[in-house]
Amino acid sequence: MKTLLHNYLNTFKGLSKEVWWLALITLINRAGTMVIPFLSLYLTEDLGFTLSNVGTIMACFGLGSVVGSWLGGKLTDQIGYYKVMVRSLLGTGILFIALQFLNSFIAICSGVFMVMLVADMFRPAMFVALSAYSKPENKTRSLTLIRLAINLGFSAGPAIGGVIITAIGYGGLFWVDGITCLLATFVLILVLNPKKSKIQDDIEVSLPESAYQDKAFIIFLFAMFLFGVIFLQYFSTIPIYYREAHILSELQIGLLLGANGFFIFLIEMPLIKWLENKTISKISLILIGAVLTAFSFLILNITTWSGILIIGMILMSFGEMIAFPFSNAFALERANKGNKGEYMALYSIAFSMAHIFGHKAGMQMIDGLGFDNTWYIITLIGGICVFLLFILKKYLSIKNV
Repeated sequence: MKTLLHNYLNTFKGLSKEVWWLALITLINRAGTMVIPFLSLYLTEDLGFTLSNVGTIMACFGLGSVVGSWLGGKLTDQIGYYKVMVRSLLGTGILFIALQFLNSFIAICSGVFMVMLVADMFRPAMFVALSAYSKPENKTRSLTLIRLAINLGFSAGPAIGGVIITAIGYGGLFWVDGITCLLATFVLILVLNPKKSKIQDDIEVSLPESAYQDKAFIIFLFAMFLFGVIFLQYFSTIPIYYREAHILSELQIGLLLGANGFFIFLIEMPLIKWLENKTISKISLILIGAVLTAFSFLILNITTWSGILIIGMILMSFGEMIAFPFSNAFALERANKGNKGEYMALYSIAFSMAHIFGHKAGMQMIDGLGFDNTWYIITLIGGICVFLLFILKKYLSIKNV
C-alpha cells in the first residue's frame, strides 16, 4: 500500500510550482461557480420563470461562453495571458454579486450572457499560461492536474451550494461565488506575477499561422465538438435515463455520477503518466478515448440489467480520462505554430458549442425517439467523431505536420 501511494505521488513530480498555483486558482474558481448547478432552480422557484424562459436564459449562458472564449483568445494574443486572467476573475466576481439584483427576463438574459462572457475569457488565457509554465514533456500531466482541480471544484461546489441555500437562501450563492472569484484574483496577483515567475516554455513565432487556416486543427475541432455532444449526455439525458428506465433513486444516481469523479481523481494521473511513456500518438489516444465513450452508450441497449450502468460509467470515465488531456495537449502543440490565444479560444469554443446544441438535442431525441434510439444515434455521432480523428491521423502522417 505504501509503495502504491509512493508511485501515485511520483506521477505528480516534475511539475512547476506555477502549475500548482494555477491548479489552486482553478480549484478556488471552479468551487466558487456553485450557482451554476442551481441556476435553473433559482430561475423557476425564486423568480418564477417558465421552463421556456429558462431554456432561453441557458442559451444566453452558452452564447456568452462562446463569445467569451473567442474574446479571451483575442485579448490573450494582444495583451498577454496574465492581464486577461486577472481582469476575467475580477470582473466575474463583481458580475456574480450583481446578478442577484436582476429580476426581469431581459435583464437576467443580459446578465447571464455577460457573466459567462467575462468568466470564459479566463479559459484560453489559462491554457496559454499553462503552456508557458510547463516544460514540453510535462504539458499533458500539467493539463491533467488542472482537470483534477476542476473536478474537485465541481464536486465540492454543489455540496457547499446546497448548504448555503439551506442556511441563507439563493442570494448567498451569488455573494459566495463573487467573493471566491475575487479571492482567486488575489491569489493570482500574489503568486503568479509573470515578471517574477520562471517561464519554462516561451516559444515565439515570427510569422504566426492563423488557426482558421490550419486544416488539421479545423478537422480536430469538428471531432471535439462531436465528442463534446456525446460526453455531455452524461450531464443531461443520462441522469433521466437512470431515473426513468432503471428506476434509480437520487442517492443511487448521485453515487453513480460521483464514481466518475472518484475514478478521475484516483486513476487519471497515473494513467496519463503511463500512456505518455508509450509510443502512441496523441490523435490515436484521443481516438481510443472517443471509441470508449461512444461504446458506453451502445452497451446500454444490450441488456436491461442495471449493472450495465456501472460498466457504461467505467467505459465513459476511461474515455474521458484519455481523450480530454491528450486533446488539450494536441491543441497546445498546434498553438505553438501561431497565435496561441486564438488556437486555445477555438478549442474552448468547440466545447461551448457542444453545450449549446448537445443538451437540447439529447432532450429532444429522448422525448421524440425514446432512450434506445437515442443511444444508437449518440453512438453514431461518436462513430463520426472517430472517423474524423482517423482522417486527421492519416492527414497528419501524409503532411508530416
